[in-house]
Amino acid sequence: MDNKFGSLCHLFVTIFLATFAGIVTLPAITDVTMAALCPGQDECSLAIYLSGFQQAAAGLGSVLMTPLIGNLSDVYGRKALLTLPLTLYILPFVVLAYRRETSFYYAHYVLKTLTSMMGEGTLQCLSLAYVADNISESKRGAAFGILAGVSSAAFVCGTVSARFLSTAQTFQVATLSAMAATVYMRIFLKETPQQTDNSTQPLLKSEPGKSQENESSNNIQVFKHIPSIQDIRNLLESSKTFSRVAVIVLFNSLAGGGLHASLMYFLKAQFHFSKDEYAYLMLIIGIAGMVSQLILMPVLLPLLGEDILLRIGLLAACTSMTLNSIAWDTWVIYAASGFQVVVTFTYPCLRSIASKQVGADEQGKAQGCISGIESLANIISPLIFSPLTAIFLSKTAPFYFPGFSLLCTALCMVIAFILSLMIKATPDIPTHKANNKCIEA
Repeated sequence: MDNKFGSLCHLFVTIFLATFAGIVTLPAITDVTMAALCPGQDECSLAIYLSGFQQAAAGLGSVLMTPLIGNLSDVYGRKALLTLPLTLYILPFVVLAYRRETSFYYAHYVLKTLTSMMGEGTLQCLSLAYVADNISESKRGAAFGILAGVSSAAFVCGTVSARFLSTAQTFQVATLSAMAATVYMRIFLKETPQQTDNSTQPLLKSEPGKSQENESSNNIQVFKHIPSIQDIRNLLESSKTFSRVAVIVLFNSLAGGGLHASLMYFLKAQFHFSKDEYAYLMLIIGIAGMVSQLILMPVLLPLLGEDILLRIGLLAACTSMTLNSIAWDTWVIYAASGFQVVVTFTYPCLRSIASKQVGADEQGKAQGCISGIESLANIISPLIFSPLTAIFLSKTAPFYFPGFSLLCTALCMVIAFILSLMIKATPDIPTHKANNKCIEA
């Protein structure tokens, strides 16, 4: 148990450093984008559409890569596969750490799009599978909450740091932090023992009748064996709870992707937010999430259960998004961000419920499936919400409602909440008889 606790601590340090790298640049990236594309303006449709395209492209790549990498991690180990997303994560920061003129912004944009297609979502998927390898089912929800809490702590530290760093320094610090995460993981993180379960079959198995000697050469072709639609269908049909979680994840991610595509540009256009105002808002969100996931969730989870906390989180998210959409002053935005104290229950509860529906040797597949569905939503949401945001922030809007796209994200979250009323946290099937089928969108 001590070795497992130590392994989790090393994972938490890795996630902290990687998350910090992304967050420390977040308050500045909108200003950098606007300055490169539309200097001197508070509203820029080009920036909105480019951000939406990048989000959709990253989602498309993740739909293909995340389930495949999650499945491969069940065979080759979590640590080996974690190296890919962590290494790719470094590259876009380097460009803006050097220069931030228009040409360099476009170079960063292309590089960020390509690396996100390859690595976005896989770090999250593999981290959750690693935790599941080391924690029993009864404690898994709290452990997922702590993992999310570590990310929230990095969110807070990154936001505070961004407040005191110049724009150039934020990208330099992000580059160093991302490099440190990769090096630390390779040196200190211990590989989890490979799970075996005779009642399950790996997705990427050798053909029947092939000899053991041919199996290694067959595995060399592993990247050619992308999971099929039938594989996904088999997994979803194996458990009603898992299939319901998948649909909730889809609508929750549609709402989250819409919020990501809309909120910062809405705040820029309506309330003239700049780097410092974004940092203050993110600080409130990060502190709320950290307190929730590290303190409240471990206490409330044994009392209420994952299904109840999930419903509370989704209901709070509906309320928060609705308030953002009708905000008439900046204090409304800050007040709505306080709902993050309970909104952050949603993600770890969904992941924990999904984890309990499959066997011990299928955690990478299951988490890859959920991450793939999130990625699918990230393809769809910018196609919907980026045009809505651009239209309703422009002078040619069909009617005056600048926050209309944010209201639509709230409606997606209402659907997710309604679906959560039919969820139960306990497995539909015995854990070690989980499907011999497979996975991922």
